[in-house]
Amino acid sequence: MFRYIITSAIIILYFSVGAFAQEPDSLIVDFDLAADTTLVDSMASDSMLKEEMKLEDDLNEIFSERMDSLLNSAEFRMRFHFDSTEVHFTDQFPTNIPDSVYIRRLQDVEMAIDLSYNDVVKKYIQMYTERKRGLVEVMLGLSAYYFPMFEETLDKYDMPLELKYLAIIESALNPTARSRAGAVGLWQFMYGTAKSMKLEVTSFVDERSDPVKATDAAARYLKRLYDIYGDWYLAIAAYNCGPGNVNKAIRRSGGKTDYWEIYYRLPRETRGYVPAFIAATYAFEYYKEHNLIPQYPNFSLSVDTVMVNDYLHFDQVVASLEMDKEELAALNPMYRRNVIPAKEDKPYPLILPNNKLMAFIDKDTAVFAYNREKYFPNNTLVNPTTSSGSHFTPVDIKGKDKVVYTVKSGDNVGYISSWFKVRSSDLRYWNNIHRDMIRVGQKLAVYVPQGQKEKYDKINTMSFAEKQQSVGKSVQVAEKKTETPLDPGYVYHTVRNGDTLWEIAQKYAGISADDIMQLNKLSNDRGLYVGQKLKIKRKS
Repeated sequence: MFRYIITSAIIILYFSVGAFAQEPDSLIVDFDLAADTTLVDSMASDSMLKEEMKLEDDLNEIFSERMDSLLNSAEFRMRFHFDSTEVHFTDQFPTNIPDSVYIRRLQDVEMAIDLSYNDVVKKYIQMYTERKRGLVEVMLGLSAYYFPMFEETLDKYDMPLELKYLAIIESALNPTARSRAGAVGLWQFMYGTAKSMKLEVTSFVDERSDPVKATDAAARYLKRLYDIYGDWYLAIAAYNCGPGNVNKAIRRSGGKTDYWEIYYRLPRETRGYVPAFIAATYAFEYYKEHNLIPQYPNFSLSVDTVMVNDYLHFDQVVASLEMDKEELAALNPMYRRNVIPAKEDKPYPLILPNNKLMAFIDKDTAVFAYNREKYFPNNTLVNPTTSSGSHFTPVDIKGKDKVVYTVKSGDNVGYISSWFKVRSSDLRYWNNIHRDMIRVGQKLAVYVPQGQKEKYDKINTMSFAEKQQSVGKSVQVAEKKTETPLDPGYVYHTVRNGDTLWEIAQKYAGISADDIMQLNKLSNDRGLYVGQKLKIKRKS
């Protein structure tokens, strides 16, 4: 029985070093001797720029650190098969380029989105072409794989193709990138936004890391934002910080809708977002002029896709096709635990190098049958032991008893570790906990000394105060909250179980999570409780 469906090729890439279109200007211009005072700058004034220059340097560093995270990531090492300490990139390149050259080049780029130029944009151009050259060369190589699919999707929605450069700013073309705030993938979708855009996020599948589906969702989201503002700069800014924050900046600027006129009213990181986009566009259009040489990844750039409709483990494919597991994972970053949880009524894609596709088809059932009882006992998904990330969740630890603890309200990783007398790092390791993020009701595996399981099982039944007392800590009794009388001049929202500020804000047009926090003097979601009445906006 066939357990796959052959699809037409989603990605077949033909590329050359000349794939990036601009012909180089002469590299022998002595930029050190050139003098030019021309500067196109639609921002408020030179004095304002000087006053804010320190802030711009800080913003430059934020994006610089984001790019560094690519080079230091496991995904990068997997895709290029060399350690970041062994990377040797070109070190001869032009510097001190006059503003007039940058201006002319940006004007010569034929794009639907206007490419402004000012001192802020210049700083980002210099970051890409001088300070972070190695990373740009890596991204140039990755773009040979990702940009064709970005362009195909943008063309489908009749959108400017240069929007593909947004992924440079968002993720440095790392499909498994994860921000401190929890945004994931090439296009950095937060969980709530991903679900609203119909992306699947489960224990086994995270379509935020699926290059094809995430790109389609990003294009639809950007198009929606452009329909709101009718301006690509504002749409790009809203993609980063949310339409609520852009609306607030417009209101605080007296209704102005020019990006550079509301620039200083935008959230701090968003101020660097559009300049970084313009600079990335410049760097990729004129990489030859800066002697940047693409570094191509170590996985196949010519691939095809089959749809599988039965459970399949990466190890089954690797063993049957004699291919590299790292390459398979790099081509299929959307599967979180190296398992494709496909069913007859819910097939999933498997991306393979073209030279392995026919072998997969020829071997058919042998691939699915390989060690099937080991990976899928009784043909069920059980004990998912590995993640496609760098963590490993053991099924058992010799010499230890396993206790399952259910997370309660008020718990955190530090508390739980102290109650069970284990290290926080071990608790994170056993449960694939990222950045200490746990949720109420989550089941955590904790390994305790053999013979003491019954003792530690009791922790599940203790109150928070009792658990703290068990490790010699006292608990301060919080004063009972008194309900503040409702102001009849406001619209209110009653908090329900599981509500977040972001989800609440989505229910009210023109309202952002920041607006709600400001009105209700909240610092984050932790201040919420079921039944709480939140001010949303003034009644009209």
